[in-house]
Amino acid sequence: MEEEKYITFKKFNDKESAIELSNLLSNNGIENKLEDLNGFFDPSFAINEINNDFRIKIIGNDFVRANKILQDVSEESIPLINDDYYLYTFTDEELIEVIYKHDEWNHLDFTLAKKLLKERGKEINEVEIEKLRTLRLNELAQPEAKQTMGILFGYIFAFLGGIIGIFIGRFIATHKKTLPNGEKVFAYCATDRNHGNRIVLIGIIFIIFWLTVRFLNFN
Repeated sequence: MEEEKYITFKKFNDKESAIELSNLLSNNGIENKLEDLNGFFDPSFAINEINNDFRIKIIGNDFVRANKILQDVSEESIPLINDDYYLYTFTDEELIEVIYKHDEWNHLDFTLAKKLLKERGKEINEVEIEKLRTLRLNELAQPEAKQTMGILFGYIFAFLGGIIGIFIGRFIATHKKTLPNGEKVFAYCATDRNHGNRIVLIGIIFIIFWLTVRFLNFN
């Protein structure tokens, strides 16, 4: 199966958690790949401050089924949670935020938040959850903030003839982010992507220029 069909499903800072999820998915018939990106050069270094070390990748069509597996596991784990679990101290508004921003929380917290709201007489039914999920997907699909510094560094490296400039430009122009449902959308706005394409073009031109200058100086 072609590598490009695999999409990042979950990211981890520790390998043990990544391996645990990989085994769970494999045991339930979902093909996956565990990528160790520790020490991997990321051309987005001028754009992103956080570099995730371990990623579990699956086929885009398996996102719904994989999430269902994690949801089932979390429901089975609810009876094992101690009363001092931090979610018990959350207000109703905070629990609703857990449900709305489900992508920022694990499945156990999502499931427990629903349970606690129901016990407090503030149950959110599946129709309402689906509406919240749609709103959240629309929010996450919006382009990231303008990449002023990344673009600036890209132009600088491009004019210097550095291949790093080309990497930065290509990243800005083509990088996509994966939504919780597996859909991929461009991470940056059209204006920034246009800058990225220009940076790539300038980088190529100036690499040729500086190589020509060096060649002539040697002759």
